[in-house]
Amino acid sequence: MNSVYMSYEDYLVNLKKGIVTRDGNCPVTPLLVMLQGRWKSQVMYEMCIYDTVRFGQLKKGLPGITNTMLTKALRELEEDGLISRKQFNEIPPHVEYSLTEMGRDLLPVFYAIMNWGFQHEKELYKVPPVRSDS
Repeated sequence: MNSVYMSYEDYLVNLKKGIVTRDGNCPVTPLLVMLQGRWKSQVMYEMCIYDTVRFGQLKKGLPGITNTMLTKALRELEEDGLISRKQFNEIPPHVEYSLTEMGRDLLPVFYAIMNWGFQHEKELYKVPPVRSDS
């Protein structure tokens, strides 16, 4: 992983001034675009669990995803350079997916998101109270 560009304290100070890349672009937008959609962030989270994973194994970890949507998400993540695809021309043929170095660099990001999720679990997973109107 690359070195940290600024400390969290510097980030908080500079955030109010606007943080941009050398070219004047927002440094957050590219990742948000890469993970857009219902399934891509969930696919990436599943990819963080495994060193290498096959399609069927990923599908089991993502209840509700269709083969078409998983295929689309995997292709787009591969095009974005976050995952790699290795095809084995054996009998039967199979494909394995793994995180690229750029994809592995997202592990601390998912760690931070996980901690945020646990911190706000009660607000995120509110269960409506059971009504006893009878």
